[in-house]
Amino acid sequence: MTKKRAVILNTAIIFSFILVSLRLVDLMIFNHNRLAERAKQQHSKVEDVQARRGVIFDRNGRELALNLDLESLYGDPEMLELNEGNIKKLALLINKEPKIIRTKVPESGRFFWIERKLEPETAEKIKGLGIEGLGFLTEAKRVYPKGVLASHVLGFVGIDNQALEGIELKFDKDLKTSGGKVVVGRDASGRILSSGVETETNGNSLVLTIDEGLQGILENELEKATIQWRAASATAIMMDPLTGEILAIANRPTYDPNRGGAASDSEKRNRSITDCYEPGSTFKIIIGVAALEEKIAKAGTLFDVSKGSINAGGKNIGDVHKYGVLTFREVIQKSSNVGSIMIGMKLGKERIYKYAKLMGIGEKTGIDLPGEVSGWIYPPERWSGTSIGAIPIGQEVAVTPLQILRAYAAIANGGYLVKPHVVSEVLSPLGEVIASFRNPDRHRVLSSKTVETFRDILATVTEEGGTGKSASVDGNPVAGKTGTAQMINPVTKRYSKEKYVSSFVGFVPADNPRLAMIVVVYEPKGQIYGGIVAAPVFRAIANQALSYMEIPRDDNAQRAHFVVAR
Repeated sequence: MTKKRAVILNTAIIFSFILVSLRLVDLMIFNHNRLAERAKQQHSKVEDVQARRGVIFDRNGRELALNLDLESLYGDPEMLELNEGNIKKLALLINKEPKIIRTKVPESGRFFWIERKLEPETAEKIKGLGIEGLGFLTEAKRVYPKGVLASHVLGFVGIDNQALEGIELKFDKDLKTSGGKVVVGRDASGRILSSGVETETNGNSLVLTIDEGLQGILENELEKATIQWRAASATAIMMDPLTGEILAIANRPTYDPNRGGAASDSEKRNRSITDCYEPGSTFKIIIGVAALEEKIAKAGTLFDVSKGSINAGGKNIGDVHKYGVLTFREVIQKSSNVGSIMIGMKLGKERIYKYAKLMGIGEKTGIDLPGEVSGWIYPPERWSGTSIGAIPIGQEVAVTPLQILRAYAAIANGGYLVKPHVVSEVLSPLGEVIASFRNPDRHRVLSSKTVETFRDILATVTEEGGTGKSASVDGNPVAGKTGTAQMINPVTKRYSKEKYVSSFVGFVPADNPRLAMIVVVYEPKGQIYGGIVAAPVFRAIANQALSYMEIPRDDNAQRAHFVVAR
């Protein structure tokens, strides 16, 4: 019996050994590659190298957008001790209802987010609770240290640093340049093991043309004007007329990009490039330069506007004040509608349309910001009988504030249409320039003679007798134009008698322009005229800007001739 047991036992051992050997052969030879790959997957993980968004600087190197490392709270459902007491304590610290935390716990898995990017004090308090199963991961939070300043230029990002508005969106690929992929080790619980491998890199940075100091001046004065006139909205833009560099852009209403997700669509809208309006008398620059270029008028050419009105296609259009005989210069200075329509009739619709398009009306400027619209001006074949009276005075045409500013910049810079831009350089993480937009993109649209004549005419607008005297700057001559335009009532589709757009656009110093600027106030209350509402805002901004830029006074300088480039 003992011998029989020994045989059975030995047979069992040999058989087991054979089975084990066959299994080993199967695992080590026939299934080696598959199992090795599975082991590799279990003990290592391919991770994207996360790119921290690059910093956004103003033109002088001041930080307008940067990153702050904050801790995010996560939970491990298998280890989490979420009794009623713990949930209430945690909910109180993160300012959430307890039921919201419960709904976040998944039915399976080892990870879920509880709260992202906590303030340091909050994170420390949560750690002090000692709740098992909670953990923290460091994440970069996008921060805009200047608050609302330049918000419509900068834009903002979401909780996962995804670009949503402004420069953040337009230059997203540069700011979050991909870092590629790396293989990292992990333990049995799936936690990444430290291996000395970098799993994070930095994106490229941007240098803007915006000047933080000028931006602050612009925003402060625009805010005051919006409050003073109880305006529905307002826009102001400051640009270097020679290069197209945007020095400042502001809109009201506005928002804080640190809380961009809570802002309304109205607050986030960059009205300087997304909102069209009928420009009114600021559009008279088109018929003015066209008349000079086509030689149908000179500065002293006379126009009899003594009737006070003119018939265009069966519609009578009048002046605010009744004048007698005006020179071409005075037609622009006093903003005579009758005189402007007379000039327009001499030009004809084809030439008016030609110069409007030449000056960029109805075309996108190409600015490096998202959301720009083109506006419109109908081609001559679509003009009605009254269009020859409406278009020369800025009706039946839609523009953006930036379009009008660019047209005036062409007078300021010697006859060139420039491409406005807000980014001057893209910098690598090491600070090297990898793209530059400093060289101005511009082309000639007007002769230097026309520009010189019309520049001098625009300077009279801010002198005694002009509609824009309130835009005059102490110590430096200003050239520009006022605008007052009725808005269309969306219900009646007719011009409103209550709602207006008031504007002033110009440049300073008139003899050697360093900045061009437009101020547009929508639906002001109490006053409607551009010379009363918008011109003083231009003056207040320009006075401070010239001092900030250390541009000397020009009290005793003779009215020199135009300098094309500096």
